[in-house]
Amino acid sequence: MKTLSILSVLLCAACMEATAQSTTLKFAGRVTDASGKGIPGVVVNDGRHFVQTDRQGAWSLSTDTVVSKFVSISTPASYQLPQAEGLADGFYVSVGKLAGSNGQHDFVLEKRKAAQDNFYYIAVSDPQVRNAREMKRWRQETVPDLKETIDSLRQQREVVGMTLGDLVFDNMTLYAEYKTSVKNTGATFFQCIGNHDFDLRYQDLHNMAAGTPVYGEMMYNRYFGPTDYSFNIGKAHIVTMKNLNYVGGKQYIECMTGDQIAWLKKDLSYVPKGSLVILNMHAAAWNRVTAGGNVRNAAELKEALKDYDVHVFSGHTHFCQNNEVAPNLYEHNIGAACGAWWAGWVNQCGAPNGYMVVEVNGSKLKWHYKATRRDFSYQFRLYGKGEFLTQSSFVVANVWDWDSACRVVWYQDGKLMGDMEQFTDADEDIAALKKKRSDAVKTAHLFRAMPSDKAREVKVEFTNRFGEVYMQTIRLKD
Repeated sequence: MKTLSILSVLLCAACMEATAQSTTLKFAGRVTDASGKGIPGVVVNDGRHFVQTDRQGAWSLSTDTVVSKFVSISTPASYQLPQAEGLADGFYVSVGKLAGSNGQHDFVLEKRKAAQDNFYYIAVSDPQVRNAREMKRWRQETVPDLKETIDSLRQQREVVGMTLGDLVFDNMTLYAEYKTSVKNTGATFFQCIGNHDFDLRYQDLHNMAAGTPVYGEMMYNRYFGPTDYSFNIGKAHIVTMKNLNYVGGKQYIECMTGDQIAWLKKDLSYVPKGSLVILNMHAAAWNRVTAGGNVRNAAELKEALKDYDVHVFSGHTHFCQNNEVAPNLYEHNIGAACGAWWAGWVNQCGAPNGYMVVEVNGSKLKWHYKATRRDFSYQFRLYGKGEFLTQSSFVVANVWDWDSACRVVWYQDGKLMGDMEQFTDADEDIAALKKKRSDAVKTAHLFRAMPSDKAREVKVEFTNRFGEVYMQTIRLKD
């Protein structure tokens, strides 16, 4: 009886070992140019393991298909970003496809004719379309505005687009139409997963049982590929990551797993220290005004980024906030394309529906928030005396792209009066949309000045960190 028990244990162990071994497959291939010539030094990863192609452009990985669903390359800066109809494509292959093709796959890249150190980068957060009505607004308001902006920008240089998550609002059936909406914009568009981009029926992959055929990000993967990936253009290394621990049924925690932080460190190990790194993720990490919404392991993320010049682009909050975290680390938490969920024309902080346009010149960035249906000169909202109900004696300016290098001054009847006073409150436009004004989220990018009773006119000047001046004037009396 004892011998039989020992044999049973050994058989079970052997079966478990065989099962474990069967999920790990050897994948291989090459990265080549259009002529078939191998490209050496290209970074290839399966979400856990990294290799670089050899002199012939060859790569190979032993991949556990239970935990890794894609093999992807980090496109080198000297090659065009692979795309199909304007959507980023061709830089990844699913492990399912690899397994069905004897584990072989070649990535083909097109050599750039010249180095491209300067380009435009457009960050769009939270289209978050729930139904046909909201999809119509996205397609009739935001998308035409984006295309018009891209048409202008691409006359000067290449344009890269990135949607920062919440492409849809828990409605997976809208993925196909969303994907169609961002085709052929004139930019190469990439995607990032948000908390509303998961299938509500499941938890995300790392929370599900090993070997599960279904998981929360499965539909997103089917349409847009891996959630963690990187590429290079000019002097910039651009990384996109999932930063949500999705536990199903709309429940999630803003954080990255330890494996993801390890993945990021490995990815960055191929990038020279001091380089420009642009990190895209859905949830912000360092917001100060509201208590919730920041990723839980922000300290570990900051540590992983310490050796690079980093700009983080995030969404999720539906308000604008610039966070100067460290001399090498700046976070742009940008306003949503849908504003306060397609209810009006403003975000929760009073910033208009819109997106961020970034001019990348070598290793330097210059950015402007672009309001939908407005030109770039619209950089703040000015309220006349009495229009902002909680500040009835003041003229109030909402300067959504403010940071510590900016200045907001005011003139009364042509005379310079000095800096406006910064304060924290709920923006008037968003408060007016709420059933209860007290439900409106507060923002710190508000400024006020109290004109005299005899003042006829107030002019406000906003000077951004790049020395550009924007002015608005409001008449108090005729």
